[in-house]
Amino acid sequence: MSQRLSRRALAGLVLVPVVGCAAPPARAQRGGLASLPDFADLAERVLPAVVNIAVTSEQRGEIPPELRGTPFERYFRDRFRGRGQPVSGAGSGFIIDPSGLVVTNNHVIGNATRVVVALQNGQEYQARLVGVDDLTDLALLRVEARGALPAVPWGSSASLRVGNWVLAAGNPFGLGGSITSGIVSARGREIGAGPFDDFIQTDAPINPGNSGGPLFNTAGEVIGINTAIYSPSGASAGIGFAVPSDLARGVIDQLRSSGRVERGWLGVSVQDVGGPEDGPRRGPAAPAAPRGVLVAGVERGSPAARAGLRPGDQVVAINGDKVETSRALVRGIAAIAPGQTVRLSILREGRPSELPVQVGRRPAQPQG
Repeated sequence: MSQRLSRRALAGLVLVPVVGCAAPPARAQRGGLASLPDFADLAERVLPAVVNIAVTSEQRGEIPPELRGTPFERYFRDRFRGRGQPVSGAGSGFIIDPSGLVVTNNHVIGNATRVVVALQNGQEYQARLVGVDDLTDLALLRVEARGALPAVPWGSSASLRVGNWVLAAGNPFGLGGSITSGIVSARGREIGAGPFDDFIQTDAPINPGNSGGPLFNTAGEVIGINTAIYSPSGASAGIGFAVPSDLARGVIDQLRSSGRVERGWLGVSVQDVGGPEDGPRRGPAAPAAPRGVLVAGVERGSPAARAGLRPGDQVVAINGDKVETSRALVRGIAAIAPGQTVRLSILREGRPSELPVQVGRRPAQPQG
């Protein structure tokens, strides 16, 4: 279930480079009162595929300290692009293919004029940008190496449970390869970063320079990309956020194949349908009304309008899968390739109906 942070909590949110995840108890410490995790074997296995990313770009004026290493640094750079002096930054990433494909955060790359990827063994490679996705803050780089590079596999974030150990790896404060450990503190966090917020929350220490680094499970699989922290100071306060691998993997696959991400779009404005207390009173024996998403408006000429969707309709399922929040509807449609036909289960004036809709291509600033 999605969990929102309060306005007060969001006021203290600072997005910074992160390290990311921790792993579970592998060995018990002898003589101790309790079993403690030992991450040495796991770290030795995965760290060769974790990279440091050095970025050079043009900047006029000094970036405010609280913005360094955050997505907001990119907007600061945009304002003065081409009118300043070279400045450098640092972040993290990880290799997903021995041929040299490197995943990181989009805000790490920014408007870089030069990107250098450094491996744990000291080897450095100049990288070229394959593609970026602003909505999930992900980027894909490629480096040309003479031989196969160490790589780490994707894992499934859907299998994560609150309390699982995770291991985070990255480049905090530009110090070089480092790891931190912690547990999964929560899932499905919404932090106001965008329409596809679905972050894994972890207490693994994450600091500036760690953005783009991997979050590992105890099997050494990447189950998240460390992207942000909640902190009043900009340093680790024990609350970090990672993009789930199940979301990131699809984005990276599209960037790899075409250099861009295409998402489905209906062209509607929607709002959540409240619980039973928001509707007319029912007798104690009356069945609960189905939850769903209320269509508040339909954009003229949109896929929804062409299919006959109307304001006041209530969407309860996509291709048979239940939909209970507006965010779930947006994510579900976005995951469908433009041009495909989707079957919406709706309630119109209380009566169930099925409506086929040919999904459109999501524009830069869509309504829904």
